[in-house]
Parts: sequence; C-alpha cells; structure tokens
Amino acid sequence: MNGAAAIQDCERPAPVIGTMRAAVLRSPGSIGTINIRIPEPKPKQVRVRLEGCGVCASNLPPWEGREWFKYPMEPGQMGHEGWGIIDAVGSDVSQFSIGQRVGFLSNHSYAEYDLAEENQVVALPDDIAGQPFPAEPLGCAMNIFHRSEIRAGQTVAIVGIGFLGVLLTQLARDAGAKVIAISRRPFSLEAARQFGANHAIEMDEHWRIIENVRGLTNGRFCEVVIEATGKQQPLDLSAEITAERGRLIIAGYHQDGLRQCNMQLWNWRGLDVINAHERDPAIYLRGMREAVEAVRSGRLDPLPLYTHRFSLEHLGEALEMTRLRPDGFIKALIDMKKGGGE
Repeated sequence: MNGAAAIQDCERPAPVIGTMRAAVLRSPGSIGTINIRIPEPKPKQVRVRLEGCGVCASNLPPWEGREWFKYPMEPGQMGHEGWGIIDAVGSDVSQFSIGQRVGFLSNHSYAEYDLAEENQVVALPDDIAGQPFPAEPLGCAMNIFHRSEIRAGQTVAIVGIGFLGVLLTQLARDAGAKVIAISRRPFSLEAARQFGANHAIEMDEHWRIIENVRGLTNGRFCEVVIEATGKQQPLDLSAEITAERGRLIIAGYHQDGLRQCNMQLWNWRGLDVINAHERDPAIYLRGMREAVEAVRSGRLDPLPLYTHRFSLEHLGEALEMTRLRPDGFIKALIDMKKGGGE
C-alpha cells in the first residue's frame, strides 16, 4: 500500500441533533466519517465527549489490510487512546460525575463520543488541564517500565525509538540507568538524546550494532533490553545485546504472524524473557494512574512528542503518517476540535 491508496471523505457530515461524527474503516486504505446516534451509557458506564484520541501503530494492520479483519469496521473502532469530558453517567456510577476530565480504556474513540466502564476510567486533575492525555499508551509505558525492573547503574538498551521508546528512555534515566537508544531514524535518535539517552545507534547493519554495544559495555552487553518494534530482525538484535542473566522485554506488538527465536542463545545466556503486554484492565488502570502522577511531577514529559495533529476527517492521513514515519514524526493525535478542512 502507498500513500495514494489512502482514500477518505474529507468533508464533515452535516450535524444532526442527537448524532455524532464517527470514523469508519470501510476497507483497507479507505476511511470516512459518518453521522450516527450518540450512545447512551449503561448503568456502570460513563459517556465521554472526546477531546482527542492518539493514533496507535497497532491500527496499521487493519489499515493496510489483513485477511482476518472484517470490513467495514464498527464506527469509531480502532481508537483506544481517548480522553475528554464526561457528559453523562449511568445510574450505578458512583466514582465519576458529569464535567470531569478523564482518560479511559475503550476501542471506539475515533468518534466525538465514546462509552467506558466505570472501572476503566482515570480522572485527570486540573493541573494538566489543556494537555492532551492519551491515557492508554502512557499507562502502557509505566507498566512496561515496571516489568523491566530497571535499577540504578544498569545499562538499558531500547530497540525502537518511537513514542513508547522515548517515554521509556525518560523513565529509565529517571531510575538512574544508562540508556542506549537504537533506531533506524536519525530524528528519533536525536529525540532520545534530548530526553537523556547516553548513546544513540542507528539501526543499520546487524553485526555492527552488536559490536558497538559490546564496546560501550566492555563486552558485558545490557542488563535490560526493551524491544519496542514488533518486528523479527530487531527482536533478534535485542537478544544478541542482552547480557547473561539479563532481561529481554518484549514491548513491541507482534501481531502479524509467527516469530523465530535463537533458543540456543536464550538458553546459553540464561535470559529472562518478559512479555510486557497487559490484558488485565486493573493493571492498565494502575499504569494510567501512575502516568498521571508522572506527568504532573515532570518525570514524564510527553508534550513534545505529540508532533502531528489531525481532524477526525483526516484520520486516514494520520494513519499513513504513522505508517511511513517521516522525518519529524513521533506521535499523531486526532483533535476533535479541528474541523474537516484542517
């Protein structure tokens, strides 16, 4: 698929009372917006009027097309990094009220309104009012950091420097670790340097990178390596630069089929291999709450990483940019305040 295949409706549908705009992925590379009825919350749900939603790389397989996806997708589907203002609550909701600003877990946030279960919502305090807050990926970074068990004095390699990689760079440096950032994009490596990476290595020739890391660590390699790409070759590289009895953290989203591993290497070095993906909403929520406090304290500074903003009508362009990752790109947001022509 190339950029020319990104077909979408760019004009905003005429508003109708009681309806909302929602994006619909009609087929691979074809997305548009429609008007649908605003949903009503069930007893334990809140309804959020969205301010925005982050665009996640996990959206790319359905955007590009895979045989196991069903098209058209549901309105708003794929959007899972939303935040906004509660405008309605179910009859049994006790923890939240209308007017609160929140982040939440859902999967239909490419729309003006979305529903969330009360136990999958986190309150956003007034001192970060006005800041975008894609709670799910920020919480994901906190949870991966926990699973990594990074300690002061360790050397940590982060393989794949996107939004998640830069956040983890900040957290590892705050913990007192030395960080080696590895990425194919010079722009990403510069961002990692700005946020505290001690060394930045371009992901080009496999064995050159290994020897570079060997030299930087006096032959010991890294106590912790976080793979954040979801691709086979960087996974292979990550294992090669993990020290004996080190921790290999799989943070990349490997959703496009089987993977191979060098089990001889994994066995010989006695690696602890950790799948850092979480599915328990309670753990997600814990990470999201910790992310709120990390942003408030300055431990995390995600604002410079939101490099591109699009209207809902231009979601297709945001997905294409996320796929191509041109120079200057780290993270795209859908801004519900933007009009269809912006």
